[in-house]
Amino acid sequence: MDEDAANERNRPRASISSFILISIILFLLTSHNGDEFLARHHYQDALQALNHQLSNYTAWANGTASNFTMPEHDLTLPPLLDVFQIKGRTLNPLRESYYPNITGYVRGDAQFYNITPASLQKNDSLPWKSLAEQYMTGTNLTAAVEKASTWNWTASTKMVMNLHEKRPPLPSKQARMELVDEGTQETLLLEFDGVHFLSEGSIVGLVEPHGQALDIRLLPSIVPSEHMNETAQIIAPQLETKINKLKTMIDDGLIDNESTNDDDPKSTCPFTFHAQLHPASVPDKLMQDFESELQNPTGISTVKPPQLALSAVLLSKECGIVYEIHSTQTLRSQAFFSKMTTYGALSVFAYGIALLVFVRQVERSRTPSGVSRVSRWTFLVNATIDAVCFAGHITFAILAEGRASLALMATAFLSCILFIQEAQFAALIFQIQGPESTPTPPPRDDEAHASFFRFFIHHVRTDPQARLWIMMFLFLTVLVRVILSPALSLFFVIATYSLIWFPQIWRSAKKGRTSGLSAEYVFGTTFCRLAGALYFLTCPNNVLDVQPRDWAHWFALGVIFQACIIMLQERFGASFFLPHKYRAVVEHDYHPLLPLPDAEAPEKSLGDCSICMEPIYVNPSLMSKVSQGQESGVDGEGVGGGLTGSASGFLMHMGVGGSGRKEYSLAPCHHLFHTNCLEKWIAIKTICPQCRRSLPPF
Repeated sequence: MDEDAANERNRPRASISSFILISIILFLLTSHNGDEFLARHHYQDALQALNHQLSNYTAWANGTASNFTMPEHDLTLPPLLDVFQIKGRTLNPLRESYYPNITGYVRGDAQFYNITPASLQKNDSLPWKSLAEQYMTGTNLTAAVEKASTWNWTASTKMVMNLHEKRPPLPSKQARMELVDEGTQETLLLEFDGVHFLSEGSIVGLVEPHGQALDIRLLPSIVPSEHMNETAQIIAPQLETKINKLKTMIDDGLIDNESTNDDDPKSTCPFTFHAQLHPASVPDKLMQDFESELQNPTGISTVKPPQLALSAVLLSKECGIVYEIHSTQTLRSQAFFSKMTTYGALSVFAYGIALLVFVRQVERSRTPSGVSRVSRWTFLVNATIDAVCFAGHITFAILAEGRASLALMATAFLSCILFIQEAQFAALIFQIQGPESTPTPPPRDDEAHASFFRFFIHHVRTDPQARLWIMMFLFLTVLVRVILSPALSLFFVIATYSLIWFPQIWRSAKKGRTSGLSAEYVFGTTFCRLAGALYFLTCPNNVLDVQPRDWAHWFALGVIFQACIIMLQERFGASFFLPHKYRAVVEHDYHPLLPLPDAEAPEKSLGDCSICMEPIYVNPSLMSKVSQGQESGVDGEGVGGGLTGSASGFLMHMGVGGSGRKEYSLAPCHHLFHTNCLEKWIAIKTICPQCRRSLPPF
């Protein structure tokens, strides 16, 4: 009965402060400051506007009274497009063909032209100046300046498109376009909606900056006149599809808060997009067979995929802007997912190796002596990298399809396992190395009158559960933002990868003790980490379309240099690169210079190990080098006789005998051991097995 009462008294009680802290974090995670309600209201307004557009357009198509009027064709536009060779033509199906479906990713160079009247007056070298002046007649220059806003049009030299094509009745296209500022790496996001005329290989569409309303009812007014009627017939079905999709999103609660951002847009210039596919030297029948096999694989043999390229022009009459899109590279969606599958498989291989070498290292270091050598910050940095990799891969696995999704999920699973293992090992290191830190000062007497902020800080410092919840909150709020921001992602890679081994180098030099990390773990982790980083920083056609960086190779050499320093510390000492006055004072050197046994003696050992009672033999190669040194005329009694006055001492000083010295360990009580035997003993007890005297850290 008394024992049960004692257990009841010793049972930990729920902390009211922990409950309050958890409630605050959950509130911060779930509170959106009314953004969701504003977004829902915005979606409902958009739905009402689409219904109004559909009713007016249907009335116009039926010839009844309507508020909608179709604009007239701009007759000055076709001559301007002819200058850029944007004009569809019918091919001979027995010799050439166009790609029937270009769903995928297009990127190319963008050449900017300012065709405002003021700029054209100063530019006499433009061969199509007269055509541009006719096209810009009647433009309101004041409105053009306001719509152009703050975006730097002259610095936008790259264009990226993500095209999605819908088939019958007339192939329509939807896309997201990005104009990339090469100087700041900022992007101007544009929305595209258009049609694809298969027989002529031409694409025409309307483009608006992201967040601006795109009225697809105007699409028939910009297509060639011979295609106006068939284009007008698909407008109503397209509007109905958008209305149904928006209704489903509102009913299911799929509200995108970011899409309703009320910040000032970078531009409000409306554009029209005109593109022409380059014909492929493949008969139309073989092209159709290739496309059918690509969409529904059956295993039949098809032609080699011809190169897919296009030329395009992006025009804005309201803002006086023309972009010529050239030197395009196109990647079909199927090829993209195949590339992503290959990337995922290689990532699984790299993370498998990283997990294997980590587990093997933990088995060697999971002792009080081994844990006291390593730095917890090294493992925390690696755990942070793995947490971001897990979040990134699982995000893209959700967006991907098929085998690519499975490969990315496998990579995310391995990175999650590695993150958990590294975090647990870092926590173990923190527990064992905790006494090294400065003790926490005693609480003050006026603690009862402390502010909430001081109470919160004190609670986080003293309550492990509170620290755990804080860390989870940071991972959920900060690291996910890192994935979604290209600038933060790049900064994160530089900061974390630059600090992989630096904390360990610093701790070893400060404590005067080597890390005990094996070359297998150090170089295995280094190369597996760099494999993923270098893929995105050096490969021009990576799956995320990250631009190569010129400094990536120097960055990799810096990380490899840190790994080499770790191994050199194991070989020459933890502070070998520091001047003598800055080196840590070593409490005891377990590997001093000992006289080597006589080469002519029958027993070649230094003595018997005090633990296993087996002889301690010196590396035979060291013996042979010492013998060679003695034969060459260098006199000396032994290793301890002087570093420069004996052959063996000279060889030891040059590092030849370093590996031999690691085979034995001499305790302060002058008992001799095998190094492996003493390491295993100190992992359990820190006293000499012979005389029971206390042993300093190994």
